[in-house]
This record gives sequence, C-alpha cells and structure tokens, in this order.
Amino acid sequence: MERSLRNVLVVSFGFLLLFTAYGGLQNLQSSLYSEDGMGVATLGTLYGAVLLSSMFLPPILIKRCGCKWTIVGSMCCYVAFSLGNFYASWFTLIPTSILLGLGAAPLWSAQCTYLTVLGNTHAQEVGKLGEDVVNQYFGIFFLIFQSSGVWGNLISSLVFGQTPTQGIGVLAILLTAVFLEATEDSGSQNEAETKPPRLGSTLLSTFKLFRDKRLCLLTLLPMYSGLQQGFLSGEYTRSFVTCVLGIQFVGYVMICFSASTALCSLLFGRLSHYTGRRAIYVLGAATHLSCIVALLLWRPRSSQMAVFFLLPGLWGMGDAVWQTQNNALFGTLFERNKEAAFASYRMWEALGFVAAFGYSSFLCVSVKLYILLGVLAVAMVSYGTVEYLESRSPVKTLTATQTSQAVEEETGTAM
Repeated sequence: MERSLRNVLVVSFGFLLLFTAYGGLQNLQSSLYSEDGMGVATLGTLYGAVLLSSMFLPPILIKRCGCKWTIVGSMCCYVAFSLGNFYASWFTLIPTSILLGLGAAPLWSAQCTYLTVLGNTHAQEVGKLGEDVVNQYFGIFFLIFQSSGVWGNLISSLVFGQTPTQGIGVLAILLTAVFLEATEDSGSQNEAETKPPRLGSTLLSTFKLFRDKRLCLLTLLPMYSGLQQGFLSGEYTRSFVTCVLGIQFVGYVMICFSASTALCSLLFGRLSHYTGRRAIYVLGAATHLSCIVALLLWRPRSSQMAVFFLLPGLWGMGDAVWQTQNNALFGTLFERNKEAAFASYRMWEALGFVAAFGYSSFLCVSVKLYILLGVLAVAMVSYGTVEYLESRSPVKTLTATQTSQAVEEETGTAM
C-alpha cells in the first residue's frame, strides 16, 4: 500500500474511533437534556467555543506543532467531553463543551491541511491534478469517518441513556500518535524543521486571508454547512422525530443520515474527477432544496415511518457534497495559505452552528427552514461567482496545462 493512502486510512480510522464515542452524544444532546434547555445550551456553548478558537488557534498550533500532534492533542478534548456526559450536569457539560470547542477547530483544520498536503504531494509524484487526488482522499476520509455516525448512534439507541465507552476515544489517540506520519508540504519545509513564525502574524493570518475576494464570496458555503447540520441534529431530531415517534428513534434516524453521507462521500469524491465539482455542487443544492420544500409542506404522522428515514437519507446525500467538495475547494483555491483557509472555514461553519442553536428556542420550524433556503440560494450564487472568476484566471489554465504535459511526458518515458 502506498504511503500517502496508508496515512489517509490512519487518520480516517482515528476519526472513526473518536467520533463513534462522540457522535451519538452530540445528536442526543438536545433531546436527552431538553427539560431545562441544558442540551441546546451545551451545543450552543460548544460551537461558540469552536467559533472563538477557529479565529486564532489552528494556524498557531499547526505551524508550531505540525498537523499530527495538533490532531492528537485536540482528540484529548473530545475524550474529556465524553467523560463529562457520564456525570451530566451544568457543571460538567458546559466546561467540557468549552474544552471540546477549543480543540475542535484545530482538529479539523489540521485534518483538512493534512489531507490536502498528502493529496497534492502524491499528485506531483504521479503526475495527476492535485484537485482530483485531494477530492479522492476527502471522499475516502468521509466514507470512513461518517460511518462513525452509524456505530455511535447504534450504540446510543441500543443502550439509550448510556454513553459509548470512553476507551474508544483513547484508542483513537493511540492509533494516531503511533502510526500517523508527519507531513511534508512541497510548498514549505518539513513541519518539524519549519522555523516558528511570529505569533502576531500567525494570530492575524486567518483575518488577513479575507483580503482575497474569493474567500469573502465563499464564506456562506461553510456557514450553510453549519446551519444545515445544526438543523438536522438539533431541530429535526427534536421537532420531528422525538415529538412524533419518540426519542428512542433519534439514533436510528441519524444512522440513515450518517450511512448516506458516508457512501455518497466516496461516490462524489471519485465522481468529481469525471463531472467536475460544479455538477456535484448543483446536485447537492438541488437535493437540499427538495428536502427543505418537503419539510415545509409535510405534516408528520407516526404512520409515515418511511418518510422519517427517507428525508435524513436525502439530507445526508446533500451533506456529502458540502463535506467533500467544500474542503477540497478550500484546499485547492488557497493552497499557499491552507492553515488560515481551513481555520476560516471552521470559523464560518461554527458560526452557522451557533446561529442554528442560538435561534432554536425562539423561531418556529418554518422560519428556520426559510433561513436555510435563503442562505443556500445566496451561497450557491456566490460559489458560482468564484467559479466564474477561476475560469478567467490564467494561473489556473497554466497549471492545468503543465500537469497535462507532465502526464504526457511520463507516459512517453514509460513507452
């Protein structure tokens, strides 16, 4: 097995183990602790901390510690949150949710940076387009990672009221620490050999990147990603599933979502090589548009059991687009500033989560769906504008031509 693919599998299975313990807890927060609003408050606090940490921490930690050890350290925060749920109270859930939020942004920024570096490095070695390889790696990652939702929710459903064993999270930390290799970015020196940048410059790197108008236009994509995930895990599970079917069905419904996202992530990661990312984005937007309209018109009844599972399945299909294509898009467009770009991505995604949980108790379901619809529409228009700008960029055309020539030269040499 080639080295880069082996590392993709290590980080993927590390996240699988970690989120098997954590994923079920997240989906049950708003339903399990709904009486005094502790569940929604926990999720809101969590993503508020993510929003804060994504402004400053990811570039600093990744530059100074490298992707590998940033991932390992951040995983410890997730284990702490899982432990907090064993003795659930305001005094355990709120502090551990803050700790988790502070670790989440560096974890995901490091993971995205790691896969982007691996993909681009491997693409240069074999003479392929970096975007195609990065897309494929993200597809593999989300196939394995999203299956954690299946196992985590299955555990939560079969032993309702109990949390998955914290030992699974510890195994994730050990697997990553022992077997994951440090990355070497061809655009910079080795992580361990890179001279630490000035703290002030690193702190501001996330905000400095907003000078790029492409990033300003793309901010609504991660924001919508956070809004739609927040709606499904916080609103759909509570206002639709719990109210009509009962809380015991929440885990099973979310299994459909996770399984759909996992399978479609692999599919879209490979399909984008043939169709291009534009067609995949259109498919994702059309799928979520259909789901939103259906939810606006639907009057749920317990006799419509299949619909309760069908909608999360379709929603997961759309979510697979945002997870694979958004991460690959940011890694491709902002290759020279990956750490800051992914930190910005997590910041806007966290803002979407915070907004979703923030207005959860104040707005009715239909208003929340109209908000999703509006943000989706504007996000797609902004994305289309970026694609138009990219199509007129001479740098992109030159890069594609050079890559094609490299492939032809390699083929000629082999012959």
